[in-house]
Amino acid sequence: MNPLIELKDVKKRYMMGNTEVNALNGVSVTIESGEFVAIMGASGSGKSTMLNILGFLDTPTQGSYRIMGHDVTGLDEDNLSILRNHIAGFVFQQFHLLPKVSALNNVLLPTLYAGKREMKESAENKLYWVGMGHRVEHYPNELSGGEQQRVAIARSIINEPAIIFADEPTGNLDSRSEKEVIALLEKLNSEGKTIIMVTHEEDIASHASRIIRVRDGEIISDEKKGKKRLKSENNSNSDIIIRALEKTNATFGRAEFADYIRQAVMSILSHKMRALLSMLGILIGVAAVISMLAVGMGAQKSIETNLNSLGTNVLTVMPGFRRSGGVRLQMGAGSRLTVQDGESFLKISGVKRISGSVNERAQAVFGANNCNTQIMGADVDYAVMRASVPTAGRFFTEAENRSRSRVAVVGVTVVKNLFTNGENPLGKTIKINKVNFTVIGVLPAKGAAMMRDQDDLIIVPLKTAMYRLLGKLYLDQVHVEVTDAAVTESVKVRLIETLDLKHKPLPGQESMFEVRDMAEIRNALMSTAGTMSALLGAVAAISLVVGGVGVMNIMLVSVKERTKEIGLRKAIGARRRDILLQFLVEAVLLTFIGGVTGIILGVSVSLVLSAAAGWPVVVSVSGIIGAALFTIVMGIIFGIWPAMQASRLNPIEALRYE
Repeated sequence: MNPLIELKDVKKRYMMGNTEVNALNGVSVTIESGEFVAIMGASGSGKSTMLNILGFLDTPTQGSYRIMGHDVTGLDEDNLSILRNHIAGFVFQQFHLLPKVSALNNVLLPTLYAGKREMKESAENKLYWVGMGHRVEHYPNELSGGEQQRVAIARSIINEPAIIFADEPTGNLDSRSEKEVIALLEKLNSEGKTIIMVTHEEDIASHASRIIRVRDGEIISDEKKGKKRLKSENNSNSDIIIRALEKTNATFGRAEFADYIRQAVMSILSHKMRALLSMLGILIGVAAVISMLAVGMGAQKSIETNLNSLGTNVLTVMPGFRRSGGVRLQMGAGSRLTVQDGESFLKISGVKRISGSVNERAQAVFGANNCNTQIMGADVDYAVMRASVPTAGRFFTEAENRSRSRVAVVGVTVVKNLFTNGENPLGKTIKINKVNFTVIGVLPAKGAAMMRDQDDLIIVPLKTAMYRLLGKLYLDQVHVEVTDAAVTESVKVRLIETLDLKHKPLPGQESMFEVRDMAEIRNALMSTAGTMSALLGAVAAISLVVGGVGVMNIMLVSVKERTKEIGLRKAIGARRRDILLQFLVEAVLLTFIGGVTGIILGVSVSLVLSAAAGWPVVVSVSGIIGAALFTIVMGIIFGIWPAMQASRLNPIEALRYE
């Protein structure tokens, strides 16, 4: 029958700088199931190195290690982690309990890496078994040294291991606690557990059934006492080992991910200030991105609103420039737009409606008030084409246009200038160039555009303006609304062709008319606003990246602070990917919480800016979703390096880290 443990000619060499140190020098030993073995020796004798190899925390440089006949010498770090989790339990001199975690959750820690769930009742039973049932929810700083060590013993047996490895388990305890801990180890041994203990105290070693003495990396004596050794079932131990080896290809599952999140939440809650500092940069960055994008998009929306007030899908035809002797003459020189020209445009496919117009500044008077304002003569369709349907009263009719009626529709600026006492302008008579006009409507407010107040305007019927007010025989402009933006370019070409047929340009001369498209102005302004919005977003994004770097720095500091914790987790069975995923999930959770908080702050800042400064802001849902996703990506990018650093730590060095 195979022994439980068999070391053959095991050597272990370390490099300390350029010096090679032989920690073990050809150690061979056999340990049977159910033994209570004490390994003794002076500091530097190699006893701890021997325990580390026996406990799968380290691997021999030379020689072989077989457990229940299975050679585990060449197993990699992750496979050794699985063996530690399933067949080994560890009790350390320094206890190594997580400080911000209750006794119960400390005991449950190995189950996280064993793939076991719903072990709370079992963990409570283990605590009762070691005499800590009354301290289940207490934290390590609320427990004495002896109580902490008893919690550590409960943790070591939660996965029902075959072997308990105790490294100076009584080294930091008083005499009473020593007796309690040794009594627990003897009780475990009496129940069939194999105990392998390192100690330098003879009275503690005397409780073992076998004492192995080590000096200079060699076994100098192996004394077996007359105590009866309780054998555990070899077949049972062998099955445990085989099952453990089969778990080396265990996959990462959904339930494990929930455990990683729970561990990350526990870590964040136990280090609130560090977590707050980690989230602060992301929080500020996301808030800046959200608020800056809201302001930028608000500016775009404002520009779009102002442009829409000028009318959509509208082309403006006007007399162009004519050249004479190489000299470019003033606009309209040699070319005239007639009312008939405008009417001919209605025959062009894609033209929906037209409105001729004439413009000139004139003096408007009401009572003792007067102002110099823009007078426009327009057709009836102008109101619909240029978003100028009155908000009060009405627009003039075609009958009023044909009869050259003296009616007027006024802008809100004109109302403010002429009707200073708050009078209702509808039905009132005003004088324009000493000609009486009745106000029948008030135009919608449009604000300023192109450095001009669009509300400083009076619109009168086109024929009234041409023949009774301004004395014009030709049109200044013809506004043409197309049926769809897709036909704009073709309509522009047809308009020029139509005009050139009626007003033939001289040989070698370009067309005497121009067609201007509001879409060109719209695109230019929207492009400018978009560029400014992108710049604002880019500046804010820089702060987000800086926040991500801050997260990485804090996480690197966290790895340093939690080195012993990482060593403990590896000792109780955490694989490299377990540590990597735990720290990565923690980084992502930190950035995500910071991002969500930043989104709330950014939206709040945007609303405050809108209310206090009167700036138009538009909070984009897609921007919010994008910011949330970006924080997750930031967590992965800036958390991967600290997580990798943590996963690469050597468990022995990590446990000894000061």
